[in-house]
Amino acid sequence: MKSRILNTIFISAVVLSACDRIEFEGDAPKDWIGTTVVFTPAEEEAYSTYYKPALGRVGDPMPFYDSNSGEFKILYLQEYPVNDDKRFHPIWCVTTKDGYNYESMGEIIPVGESRLQQDAALGTGCVYYNTSEKLYYLYYTGHNGLCESREVLMRATSPEFKTWTKDNLWSLKGRDCGYSSQDFRDPQIFEDGGKFHMVVSTYRTDDQKDPRFLDFLSDNMKDWTFNGEFNMVWNRFCECPDIFKMGDWWYLVYSEAYKADFSRKVKYMKADSFEGLKKCFQDPGGNWPDEHEGVLDTRAFYAAKTASNGKDRYIWGWCPYRTGNTYHDKNIAVGADGEPNWSGALVCHKLIQHSDGTLAVGVVPGMETKYSQNAELKVMDSKNYDNGRLTGDAYVLYNRLGYHNHISFTVKLDWQGDAFSVSFVRGTEKEGDVEKAVEKEVGKYYTLRFNPEWDNGRRKVNFEQQGKAPDAKWFIPGADGYIFPIPAENTYKIDIFTDNSVVVTYINGDYGTTQRIYGIQKNCWSINSHGGNITVSDVKVTQY
Repeated sequence: MKSRILNTIFISAVVLSACDRIEFEGDAPKDWIGTTVVFTPAEEEAYSTYYKPALGRVGDPMPFYDSNSGEFKILYLQEYPVNDDKRFHPIWCVTTKDGYNYESMGEIIPVGESRLQQDAALGTGCVYYNTSEKLYYLYYTGHNGLCESREVLMRATSPEFKTWTKDNLWSLKGRDCGYSSQDFRDPQIFEDGGKFHMVVSTYRTDDQKDPRFLDFLSDNMKDWTFNGEFNMVWNRFCECPDIFKMGDWWYLVYSEAYKADFSRKVKYMKADSFEGLKKCFQDPGGNWPDEHEGVLDTRAFYAAKTASNGKDRYIWGWCPYRTGNTYHDKNIAVGADGEPNWSGALVCHKLIQHSDGTLAVGVVPGMETKYSQNAELKVMDSKNYDNGRLTGDAYVLYNRLGYHNHISFTVKLDWQGDAFSVSFVRGTEKEGDVEKAVEKEVGKYYTLRFNPEWDNGRRKVNFEQQGKAPDAKWFIPGADGYIFPIPAENTYKIDIFTDNSVVVTYINGDYGTTQRIYGIQKNCWSINSHGGNITVSDVKVTQY
């Protein structure tokens, strides 16, 4: 090729304009839509469906349904690209009526004015409206390693959820009741039997041994008395507890902080009472609520809590961002010792309660209406594909996606042991010099693979890096996956919603998984079979 390829078009963070064309120096304009070249698109500064502010990221959501205004208020810890090393994580808030459109209220609780104050940094908490006082209470964590107690509970109040007053004369310290002064955080309030309960995460000692949940009681939400402790999951610290009743069942949703690929996830326990929940944690392995140990999503969904409008209950968590020099680095930057970064984008699911009381996460009602613009769907390449039928090792490659996509299709397996998958950031190597210039880029792509799991009627969604590149790593164990039951008649209705690099997949509307995959925007995608025979139908892409 005589002209020099402008490498920045492919490997720098440049977003193509709406005309969807690329040009080479000295060449005639090239039809971008008609190609399958892989390139690196930029992320938008702000996300709208899976909310991320234009500056910074979302940490530890604290959702609350405000019956006075008829909307959900999602408080969160605001993470900036660069934080002060002592004063960080003010509490910000967004509002939503539907779980997929948000409006920011900005900062509602600032950090302390001095590095020496107990609330120099803020941590997770909860909001509760005291109807007798007509007053909003916000309990949260004050964090400062320079103070005698690194973490204590603090509170603020507001008559209208706009102006908040910190109660600087009140705090609750772990050392006052014989527990850790270093880790004493994440207060969560609920009502039971005419009493207010506040559950707190802590350790029995300052050296992070013997993790425990503590229970405090109050008649007025102001004065709290210690009401005992109960176990966490073995010797693993469980943070961000959320306790609620849904139908006939009581639930405790928690985020297990144990840093291992099989464990660091959002989970739950269920029982017929709050006291029953406490007993469940005496023997977690003997009391798992379902066949996947109460796991509600993958490791790309964390620090989740719930809120209900009286009809439906929703759960919000954050999908972590990842770092690296290229999207390849970022997509596999998931170590077995924990996600490499804290905070990200706000993901909302509807909480699904099955007839036996088990939980799963499903599509937020009305989500698909936001993705209202039909996108062209065109087959760009294929192997062993004929009119919806994929045979053996096969794929069908579709044209480029946008920044916000709803991908939907149905897969029917010939046999329940067959595997199928969906791949993103995938191209071909059939166009000569253009692809040769970015051979390392097109040599890898990213796959959500639906695999049979052992022989007990379950399947698992795994995250894989695939492709011809010799350093493609295939299964990424640090991302782990999500286990779900084999659906009836081996039929899978798949709905995938993307907002920039956040990818949320739902299976038959009843089981959901979250993942972070960089590079999806403006690149091709495919549906694949792996040795078996599958039929794909009703493929559709809508956008906004």
